[in-house]
Amino acid sequence: MSIHTERVAELVQREVARILQREYADQLQPMVTITHARVTGDLSIAYVYASVMGDTSEKRQATFEQLKALTSEIRSKLASRIRHQVKEIPELKFFLDESFQKAKRMESLFDRIQAERSRRTTDSDPEPPDEDTGSA
Repeated sequence: MSIHTERVAELVQREVARILQREYADQLQPMVTITHARVTGDLSIAYVYASVMGDTSEKRQATFEQLKALTSEIRSKLASRIRHQVKEIPELKFFLDESFQKAKRMESLFDRIQAERSRRTTDSDPEPPDEDTGSA
């Protein structure tokens, strides 16, 4: 990715995050965070990755679907913010970023492994030391 496309991707990420935070925070519950953006070489499409905080997978998916439904409105607001910085406003394509949930799950698994190891070491009786030294 060229420096120019990286800068446009960073701009899109920052501005979409601001738009969501300032104008859609009440509509998109639970909270939505823009974690990454990637722009095609011709700057026509921006792939925007969003993380949705929520208790259940269904709740996160429903919020993400709301976000996707607002895509054209968000793109319009983005256009008004960055129209002097880019020639063409990229089409927005949102993707659900579940890396946070995956990391939480991994952390939970590691905690369970650690707890199981601790339980095993406290449950097992240490073997008594050998009193037979083998001297004759």
